[in-house]
This record gives sequence, C-alpha cells and structure tokens, in this order.
Amino acid sequence: MDFRHNVVLKEHYTFFVADADGHTRSGEHGLYNRDTRFLSRYAWHWLPADAGEFQTLVARGQRPDRFDGHYALIDGPSQLLAVRRRAFVTATGMRDELDVANTSLERRSLSIELDVAGDFADLFEARGWHHVERSAPEVDAANTTLRLSHTASDGVSQAVTLRFDELAAARPDGADWELSLAPGESVRLSVVVEVDNPLDVAPHAPIDYEAWRASFQALPDAPDPRVLAQAIDDLRGLLLFTPEGPLPAAGIPWFVAAFGRDALLAAHMLLPHRPDVAEGTLRFLAAHQGTVHDAFRAEAPGKILHEVRYGELSRVGRVPHTRYYGTVDATPLFVTLLEAHRLAVGDDALVRALRPAWEAALAWMTNDGDHDGDGFLEFAPAVAGEGLTVQSWKDSADSMSHADGSLAEGAIAVSEVQGYAYAAYRAAARWYRDLGESERSDAWQARADTLRARFHEAFWLDDMDTYAMALDGAKRPLRVRNSDAGHLLWSGIVPEDHAERLVRSLLGPETWSGWGLRTLGAGEVRYNPVSYHNGSVWPHDTALFAAGLAAYGYLDEARTIVAATYALAAEQPDLRLPELVAGYERDDRPPVPYPVACRPQAWDAAALVYLLGLDVTPSTAAPRAPRRPTAPPPPR
Repeated sequence: MDFRHNVVLKEHYTFFVADADGHTRSGEHGLYNRDTRFLSRYAWHWLPADAGEFQTLVARGQRPDRFDGHYALIDGPSQLLAVRRRAFVTATGMRDELDVANTSLERRSLSIELDVAGDFADLFEARGWHHVERSAPEVDAANTTLRLSHTASDGVSQAVTLRFDELAAARPDGADWELSLAPGESVRLSVVVEVDNPLDVAPHAPIDYEAWRASFQALPDAPDPRVLAQAIDDLRGLLLFTPEGPLPAAGIPWFVAAFGRDALLAAHMLLPHRPDVAEGTLRFLAAHQGTVHDAFRAEAPGKILHEVRYGELSRVGRVPHTRYYGTVDATPLFVTLLEAHRLAVGDDALVRALRPAWEAALAWMTNDGDHDGDGFLEFAPAVAGEGLTVQSWKDSADSMSHADGSLAEGAIAVSEVQGYAYAAYRAAARWYRDLGESERSDAWQARADTLRARFHEAFWLDDMDTYAMALDGAKRPLRVRNSDAGHLLWSGIVPEDHAERLVRSLLGPETWSGWGLRTLGAGEVRYNPVSYHNGSVWPHDTALFAAGLAAYGYLDEARTIVAATYALAAEQPDLRLPELVAGYERDDRPPVPYPVACRPQAWDAAALVYLLGLDVTPSTAAPRAPRRPTAPPPPR
C-alpha cells in the first residue's frame, strides 16, 4: 500500500483510513479503535440511471478529523448530478453526510449503495503480521440501523452500529438510497457510526483546534506556511487525551498508541509552545513505568515503556504489547525531557513531583540497563518472536551492521543512547544540586564526565571523522557512516575539538542526501536507499542533528537543514513530512517515497515546529553544499 494517497482521520484512539476517495475496501483501510478494526469495508457506490460516470473533483479535508469530498456525474463537459460528502471522526465513531444535488435541467435518478463489513481484526493482523481464526460477526439489521458485533477469544465483546436517517433502508449487506431529483432539487443523507468498545476510555480534557493553533503564533515565519499549518493541525489530531494529560500518538495507521520514544521526542520538540504535552507524556510514562522483571515484556524496575496496545493479540499474550518495554532509549529520554520541561516552564515542580520516577529511571540505567557493568547502556536482543531484536530507534532487525555487512551480535551499545545517558546524568546532577543534596549532585556529574570521556575513547573513529554506530557484544565498534552521530551533537557529548570533523563528515556526500541525513552511508555494504533504516532519510533524525548544529554554533548548516526539511514537506501532495523517504541524492526530481511510511507521524510534524525554534533564520532554498560555522561551539 502507498500511504501517500490515503485519507486519514483521527480523534483520540479512533481513526479512519481510506483511499483517496474516502472509501475503505482493502489492505490497511478501516475504522479502528484501540488497536481493533471495527469496519474493514465502508465504501459508497454511485449507480446513476443516466449516461456518464462519477469522477472525484476534490477529496481533502483541512483538519485531521474531517474529510470533504466532491463527486460529480459528468455528461460531456457538464455536471448533471453532484454529491458532496463530509465525514467527521469523533472519539467514539464517525458521522458521514452526503448532499446530493441535481444541477441539470432535467429530472435525474440515482441509486446510492453503502457497502459495509466488519472483521474486528487486531491491528497486527491488519498489518499482515499475524492471523487469527474467528467467526463472522453477528449482524442485526433494522429499518434504520445496522449493528455488527463480535466476541473475542478472551471474552471481550465489541460492536459497531450504523444509524441511518429516515430515508435509509438498511440491510445486512449494506444500504441503498433510490433518488429521483427534480432540476435544482437536493437532499441530504447521513450515517452515524458508533463504536462500542469496553476497552475504550473517553478523552480526558480534549484540546480545541483553535486553542491549539494559537499556541504556536509566536513561531517565526516558516519557509512554507502551508507546511507548518498542516503540521500543527496534524499534531493536534495525533493527541491522545489520557487521565495523566495529553501525549502524542506516534503515527497513522500503525502507531495510534502511546509510544515511549516517539512521544518523548515529539513532546520535547513542542517545547516551549505546549509544555502540557511534555507533562502529560511524562506523567503517563511514569504511571506505566516498569516495576518487575518480566522477560516476555522486556520489563524491569524503573524502565520506561516502549508501547501500549489493547488489541486481542496483546490481551491473550500472543504478542507482549499490553505493556512492552523493549526499548533502550526511552528511559534516558524520559529524564532529558523532564529537564527540558523544567527549563521551558522555569520551575522544578514537576521534577519534584516525579522524583520517584526519575530516580527509578536512573537506577535502571546504572543497573539493568548496563548489562556488563562497563558504564554504557546496552540492549540484549529479544527471544525470536517475542519482541524487537534491535531496541534503539533504528529497530529493524538488520540495522546494526559492521563494515563487512555482518550483523552485530550480543548486547549492543548504540552510540546515540550514550549521548542521551550523558545528558540525563547531567540533569540529575543539577536536580540534586537544586534539592540541596550536593554529594549526590557531584556523583552524577562525575558519572557524566566519565561517560563522556570513555564514550569518545571507545566510539570515535579517527580515520573516518565520525563515531561508530554501536559497539557489539564483544565491544567491537560498528565502523560504518551513520546518522546516529548527529544525535550526539544534540545531546552535547561530543568534545568541542572534534565537533567540526564530525559535522564535516555528516554533511559529506556519503551521509548527506540533500533532503537529510542517510541512516547509513551510501558507501556501506548494507546501504539500500529504499530501506527502513539502511540508507533512508528520516526527517526527525535530521532535525535532531540540526538542533545539535545550532547548539555548537554551526548556524549556516542548521539553516540548510531547516530549508531542506521544509522543501521535502512541500514536495508531498498532502504537505506532510513523511516518516521517511529514500536516500537517493536530491536533484530536480521529487523525493522517492517509502511506500508504507506513516502519514502523519508525530515526531516529523513536531520537527517542523522544532526547527523554527532553533534561533536560526531559514532561507527559502536549501544550499547544495554546507558552509563552515560562523561561530565556535559553546562550552559544554
């Protein structure tokens, strides 16, 4: 499936994925809630009695919860019948309206049919990763309602009800409207879809779109205001409204869920405009922090979770995602977001409130997170079929490779995670100092200083002017050019006297594509420009590099990235940054899409906001070659 042309609507945990005409017929399409697909087919069919056929003229909504489509029955150059469709997704379902008008000078007849089916599939099934044998849903049809219901293998009963207006005649296989309209006559048909899911919880204190937009008025002018406006609306649409506060879902269609790493980075990027999103994210993750050792869920005391799922496969234990902790980076990122929130709001009330959580996180980092006691954070690959093999942000099974193409084995220490840990330890030192606990403060600062020195010694590749992507279980460096090194500037772990060599390397022809950083250098054995993590370009990845450039004083280079990122979004038909694009060199052709990239994606939409806050003035066209820094990097 090519997600670029999908219609995607979302509010809270309910979302609707359809083709460009707003119909769901196959593949990932459907109406979902809490990781269950309630409607697998929802498609309108136009059966005109007159000659001609329907063509889609407009099919795009302005907000992530609304769709506006205009279909026309054409005979020659003239429109005979017009159908305008408006769909609105809510937290509990959807409302669909059709306005049918006869725009000709003669009476016209039209038959409209709605094709409906529900499969109650787990999202992992819809994605094609698992298969569950289940009976067909029960169907209860009345004159103006159609109800589909299903009881899952764990006894959870779920249903979806379609309520038609008085013009409708409902049948188990759909609904037909037979219309005969005089010249100039119009009629409105409506369908209300109600999801009945006992696992769902109503949104807590949802945020109005206008209030959300107003939060970003202080941003400087964007290279393309349309791109920024779309990103801001998408970020509001992606929010989940939990009792702990708002937090961003990672992306649509596969990641409408609380994701530790993605939510933490997206919330960080939204500071200082929406500190409530950072607070909601931190409070939610603290409430779901690991408490026991559970190998199946990769849980450990103090560990921050990777994701939470509510589908049948998770509930019955076929996948570990009811609470899955298979991530090595969410825990240090939890600490660094808390520090960023403190700086953004100007007080430490949340630091004090979440002290048990961040102390538990630090304890995990220095105990369970360090498998061999060498001071680096590592992850051990999950047992086959029970979780992620790679547990850093490049979580493809083939993303951690040596220069000869062989995959790293054993407990792997990924480079950027050490940078996050360094920033977390420095934050802890500041917090303990402010709390009047100087001995603890000194100890955490000493740990940060030691990590910085040992990291550079173990990871720096002097002959390549970059850092190894990781150390494998035998402490052998992965000597490949990689984008992770850009995160190291963001975290501040890079020594000042090596920053320029690293910047020059990252902006060299092997890593810099013109659209962003390649995840893996173009000269590496496993380089594949249309891969998930072995040569593709991820905008959020590049945005963190840009923030690091700005922090070290490389302002011209940061401007280059701001302009390139906005240009990438402007090339997209929906003006959205895709989750990733192919790593081919930028030229006068559009970027090559990754077919199943999520659209929208939280950390990409947030990156467009974040880049404008880097205190650099973006130009409207990206230079093809980087310039030298205009100021020395700041002392760290």
